[in-house]
Amino acid sequence: MRVRVLLIGILMLSASLAGCFTNDAPPPPPPKPTLPDGVFITGPDGESLSLDLYQPLNLNFVFSNVGEEGAEPSIGVTSSGCIFFIAFEKVMRSCDHAESWENVAGPMCAFQTNDPWGWVDPITDRVFNVQMQGLETSWICYSDDDGATWVGNPHDSGTTPINDHIKLATGPWTSSGYGIGGQFTQAYYETAVYYCYNKLVGIFCFTSFDGGATFNTGGLIFGLATTNGGLHGAITSAPDGTVYVTPRVATPTVIVSDDNGLTWFDRTMGEDVGTPNPRKNSEVATDTESNAYHIWTGADEGVYMSRSTNSGETWEQTSIRISPSEVISTVFPQIDAGDPGRIAVTYLGSENASELNRSDIDGEPWDGNAHYAPANVSYYLYITYSLNALDPAPVFHTVRVSPDPVQVGSICLNSGDCRDIGGSNRNLLDFNDLHIDREGRVYVAFADGCTDSCASGNNSTPEDSRSRLGSVYFLGSGPSLFESVGDLAEFEN
Repeated sequence: MRVRVLLIGILMLSASLAGCFTNDAPPPPPPKPTLPDGVFITGPDGESLSLDLYQPLNLNFVFSNVGEEGAEPSIGVTSSGCIFFIAFEKVMRSCDHAESWENVAGPMCAFQTNDPWGWVDPITDRVFNVQMQGLETSWICYSDDDGATWVGNPHDSGTTPINDHIKLATGPWTSSGYGIGGQFTQAYYETAVYYCYNKLVGIFCFTSFDGGATFNTGGLIFGLATTNGGLHGAITSAPDGTVYVTPRVATPTVIVSDDNGLTWFDRTMGEDVGTPNPRKNSEVATDTESNAYHIWTGADEGVYMSRSTNSGETWEQTSIRISPSEVISTVFPQIDAGDPGRIAVTYLGSENASELNRSDIDGEPWDGNAHYAPANVSYYLYITYSLNALDPAPVFHTVRVSPDPVQVGSICLNSGDCRDIGGSNRNLLDFNDLHIDREGRVYVAFADGCTDSCASGNNSTPEDSRSRLGSVYFLGSGPSLFESVGDLAEFEN
């Protein structure tokens, strides 16, 4: 009996000592999930959301070098799948999913221009190429056969200078105003064609009844807004026929017409985050149910949005931040929408938290304004998706798309020849562009200012970043902005 007790005691002692000779500590917890560099999931304040609740969208983007200079590009896609990239005097077309490009402008439309604009009518497939001729006349060309042939007509802006910042778009006719059933009875093209430009006294917009051949009705819609005459962004028309134009003003504002341009009214929004001058090219997109989304660069240099669900009559006065808080400087925001709440936004942005000041310019610390960015700041192309942008707390999925900078140093935000560190920083001009095709696939047109050795070098300077190469990114695979389409697959050439 005593032997048994001793044996049990020895066994208990050996068991108690086992921990002294082996590692019984619990295994370390698995590392918390993190996003890849350059990928962000954020809420309506720009702050990161928990990966325990949200997973990144599968967004795969494909790059294409257009092969020509392309500052201030416009992009559109016809139902045949041909992509049109319009910048300067060239109309670049690709009908093989951006594998190759050719200039199809032809002699009718290949003018030297200061302010080109391109548009593809999503209803009729008519491709427009608008070229500014001097400061008094524009030449409006269009093609109904994917750029094989063109028709062109001049549009005289009258004797009051200056005809500048030209824009064109199309949209459905309404049942009032200039629309069918309104006060005018004449032959109508299938869609209304709108043409706007800036003069020193304000913004002028005209409506064409014959598909862009003539513009005989319209006039001043917004008076002198700034010393730049109220320079405006792109024209947008909703499925219900509501038309939107965005002026250059300190408080985010949209000019709206619900009668095909016969009358206009304006609305302000997002006054919690004002827009400092100089600032241009805020933009509105509308979805398939005519909800409107207005975006702009705010006072803290992030991209913000206000929404309207009643055809522009009222807008949210508390704006939503689209860009991640880590992106401390943004320029050239562009947007398009598919089904309700499904939007895509692009912009140039920088995550450089530079501690340099602008002592060589004004001695003040940098506040994120791209116009005064220090020499060590790099700008990349970003694309942001939201599939629930109408929700009270939408989720934004952002990808830093370009692997190397689009611009090193500052980006001019004024008209004219801006000069800064490294010579003229006016190389990118005023805007980029984003549009979706009939499948809801996103296409982005931009000018790349940092190419060749600038892109490959580790110590590139603003002097190295003065290119303006025409470039395109499009969604290779990922969610369509049309819910019924689902996920899009890569093209098979």
